[in-house]
Amino acid sequence: MDTVLITGGTGLVGRALTKLLTEVGYRVIILSRKSGQDSSNELVSYAHWDVNRQEIDEAAIQQADYIVHLAGANVADKRWTAARKKEIANSRTHSAALLYKALEKHPNKVKKIISSSGGGYYGAYKSGHAFTEADPPSDDFLGVTCVAWENAVLKMRELNKKVVILRTGIALSLEGGALKEFYKPLQFGFATILGNGEQYISWIHIHDLARIYLSAIVNHDLEGIYNAVAPHPVQHKELVMTMAQEAKGKSFIPVHVPSFALKLALGEMSVEVLKSCRMSSAKIQETGFVFSYPDIRSAMEKIFQEKENQRGNRN
Repeated sequence: MDTVLITGGTGLVGRALTKLLTEVGYRVIILSRKSGQDSSNELVSYAHWDVNRQEIDEAAIQQADYIVHLAGANVADKRWTAARKKEIANSRTHSAALLYKALEKHPNKVKKIISSSGGGYYGAYKSGHAFTEADPPSDDFLGVTCVAWENAVLKMRELNKKVVILRTGIALSLEGGALKEFYKPLQFGFATILGNGEQYISWIHIHDLARIYLSAIVNHDLEGIYNAVAPHPVQHKELVMTMAQEAKGKSFIPVHVPSFALKLALGEMSVEVLKSCRMSSAKIQETGFVFSYPDIRSAMEKIFQEKENQRGNRN
C-alpha cells in the first residue's frame, strides 16, 4: 500500500483528495501544526510540521511514496496589505523549501511531488486563445508569487524527483472556496453578480480536481506543468445564474455589485475578482484524463444534488 504525504490536507482540496485516495486504497499522512490529531479513517494519520520553525516529522518523509503540496495562506481570506501579501508568498515558498531540505537530508522513497499552483500565474485574458502552460506569467502580485512558488517546487528535480504542478482555477464546492461565498447571498434571495459579470472564470469541480491529483500519482509518465481547469470557462454572471437556477426551491433577484464598490471593499484584491482568466485544459486532456463535469451546468447539478442528498440524510 503506497503512502501519500499531504501538506494543506485539512483545506478544501486536501479533504476531497484524502477522501478519494483512501477510497482507492492509499494510506494518507497529513502534515499539521497540531500534533496528536485522531482520524476516524484508519488509513489517515497526522504528522507534525511547522513551516515558520522549519520543522518536519522525519518519519513522515521516510514513509511517503508521494508528496502532495497544497499548503499556502488563502489568497482571498483577508485584504491584501503589505504584510498579508508577504504572508501569502512566504507560506508557499517557505513550505516548499522545508520539503526540499527534508528530502535532501533524510533517506526517502518519494517518487514524485505534486504541487498546487494558481491560475493567478496568468494575467488578464483579453482576446484570442485561452492561456496554455507555455504562456508567460503576469508581472502582478499573484503572477510573481506563482512563479516563485513553482520555482521552489521545481527545485526538487535536483533531488531526482519527478514534479507535477497543477495551475488550478476556482474549485467548485459548497464546502468552501469561492462558490460557498457566492451561495451565501442566494440564501437571502439574491444572486450577486460582481462588476458587469462579463469576466471569464476558469473553474473545476472539486471531484475532478481530486481526480487530476490521483491521475498524477497513478500515471507515472505524467510530469511537468498542467492547467487544472474544466474545458469550458464561463462568464461570472453565467456561473452565478446557473448556481441560482440549480438551487431548487429558491427564488432570487439578480443584483450587480458595482466595480467601484468592490475596489473600495477589497482594495488591490478586487483586480483578481474582476479580471477575466480563460485557461486551456487541452494539455491535461491529452494525457487521457476525462472530466466528469466538463461544463458548468453538469457541475452545478452534481453539487446541488449532493446538497439535497445530505439534507435528506439528516432528515
